[in-house]
Amino acid sequence: MPRLAGKIALVTGAAQGIGAAIVRAFVDEGAIVWLTDLAIEPAEREAALVGHGATAATLDVRDEAAWIATYARILDRDGRIDIVVNNAGITGFDTPGAHDPENAALDDWRAVHATNLDGVFLGCKHAIRAMRPERRGSIINMSSRSGLVGIPGAAAYASSKAAVRNHSKSVALWCAQQGLNIRCNSVYPAAIMTPIWDAMLGDEPGRDARMARLVADTPLRRFGTVDEVAAITVYLASDESTYTTGAEFVIDGGLLAGSAASPG
Repeated sequence: MPRLAGKIALVTGAAQGIGAAIVRAFVDEGAIVWLTDLAIEPAEREAALVGHGATAATLDVRDEAAWIATYARILDRDGRIDIVVNNAGITGFDTPGAHDPENAALDDWRAVHATNLDGVFLGCKHAIRAMRPERRGSIINMSSRSGLVGIPGAAAYASSKAAVRNHSKSVALWCAQQGLNIRCNSVYPAAIMTPIWDAMLGDEPGRDARMARLVADTPLRRFGTVDEVAAITVYLASDESTYTTGAEFVIDGGLLAGSAASPG
């Protein structure tokens, strides 16, 4: 029996990288998945690759009306929602300028938090409301290793991901207080090989050497894979984790197990 057989899931930021891997893993385990992204064309291409079980939809996670409309569409077609993965996020590095705590622009700070934090808040808020009739469900919020330590050169990103960590616990406790079997957990990837690294790594020659330098402080001495992150989310989405809520799952190759991690 597939681990997510018949479950209805929504994944944000799902057109590539970790989000796309989560969609594939969910569909492989029997789920019906709404693959959402701000850009519809990449989402539709990914849904076509996944095939039966995935439906592409546009979703701007910063827009509350868009969330309400998306959940209404899911409930109208599928009758319920069992799993929500708040994966959409940005680093802010596509905006030129400083990202440190002294020199970052307020507009850039707000833009990162609008996607990374407001998007998670809205996703959780309306997930609870959509799941309440069934009184059960799993909300999975994607934080980051950067939400557990300071990152001087990415102050807004680190702040937003730290806030996701705390808000996930608030959601978990609220649902428990309400007598709902709606669980909320958070995931903390570190260096996971996704297209976001391509600009830094470049092409051959020298790519392998650059990769090795970037993970030199990681005990396992390699990047993680999107499938390794997706595997954790499958567990959290499944009925295997029904006693797990408000918990944190770090996927960092052992980076935070000791005290040698650089804040650079």
